[in-house]
Amino acid sequence: MRPRPCSILSLDVGRRRIGLAGCDALGISVTPLAALRRGRFDADLVVLQAHCCERSVQGLVVGLPLDAAGQPTAQAEHCQRYGLRLAAALDLPLAWVNEHSSTWAAGEQFGLKGDRSGRLDSAAAALLLEQWLAEGPELKPAQQTASRSGAGAGDGGS
Repeated sequence: MRPRPCSILSLDVGRRRIGLAGCDALGISVTPLAALRRGRFDADLVVLQAHCCERSVQGLVVGLPLDAAGQPTAQAEHCQRYGLRLAAALDLPLAWVNEHSSTWAAGEQFGLKGDRSGRLDSAAAALLLEQWLAEGPELKPAQQTASRSGAGAGDGGS
């Protein structure tokens, strides 16, 4: 089911960088943004708050790297913790999207294989956002998604 369009910040959370992408309030155009080099959470939060204010963000889409069987990986658990903490700090609802193979797909689609500048991470975040706009799930408050690891992220994958 397609979610209600709104201004979204999509995150492809990695250990070194966070790929970022946003969409307009109507969900028509998806734009990769400059990737964020990971630092302390408080420093990341300042940058992400600025993006949210500048873009009037109403929700977050966070990629969960599930395995081929749709099960959470160790990195998925890290992404979920980060996404929940960020959503709570920003007081924004969020949705999870299965990001299985999204980086590979972004590398193929945009000719960015092997990129280490962050462009590949943000291209993957853009694919996650396009997937969310097409398939959902609806955004939910962080506390409603906390107990359901991978909820809504098992379908599809990019």
